[in-house]
Amino acid sequence: MTVPHTDDGTADHRSLHERIAADLRDEIMSGDLAPGSKLPSTNQLKERFDASNATIQKALHLLKDERLVIGRAGAAVTVREHRQRTMRPASYMAPAPPGEPYRWLTEAAEHGVRAHSTLLDVAESRPPADVSVALNLSDGESAALRSQILFLDDEPVELVTSYYPLALAHGTPIMDKRKIRGGTPALLADLGFPPRLSVDRVSARVPTQEQYQALRLPSDLPVLRTLRVVYSDGDRPIEATVMVKAGHLYELQYEFTSE
Repeated sequence: MTVPHTDDGTADHRSLHERIAADLRDEIMSGDLAPGSKLPSTNQLKERFDASNATIQKALHLLKDERLVIGRAGAAVTVREHRQRTMRPASYMAPAPPGEPYRWLTEAAEHGVRAHSTLLDVAESRPPADVSVALNLSDGESAALRSQILFLDDEPVELVTSYYPLALAHGTPIMDKRKIRGGTPALLADLGFPPRLSVDRVSARVPTQEQYQALRLPSDLPVLRTLRVVYSDGDRPIEATVMVKAGHLYELQYEFTSE
């Protein structure tokens, strides 16, 4: 297999098995290799990529570790049924009705998926610089922090860290080390700060050590980092949340209507 070169003459210096895994990963994530379908045989892959059996097996091992395919010795390797889940943020951003679970949980249940969350920490903390700017905090000012991990079918999906201005959070359940029934959108509305606008900034990044361990990542494949800033009346920022998920397992779907 010839190493591709770009127009400026640079080459793809990844090892061959990594390049093979990258091509197959793209076909899986785009749907060319559909959920439940068999991957080409080892002989077909050897011919396609001009690679040895050992190199092909190393590439397949990467995809197995990434939970994109399943297979065992002597059996065909197949694409996992849920090789990539589509997340629809707009479906669960609004406050839940009184007494109802957080919309993220009900949305998952509607799609036949078991969902739950684990609360990791509640504290006063100095947020990252982009969060401080989003919340209009002064240099070095702390915020209320709530962090949790979201799970689907017992697999870690997303590391979620939310920040709130201390003036808003003090004396409220935001500072309590327990889950908030209905989620913070419902609580904020009850406190007189109804969410009016949410702005997402999504970027791809190499995972940090904390993200790598919390999400049980198999390698340094990029993660999707979403910084969501929620505004209430008067364009007041009331919440800034950093959400991180494995980029090869999850995609975000946003829907827009033309006026």
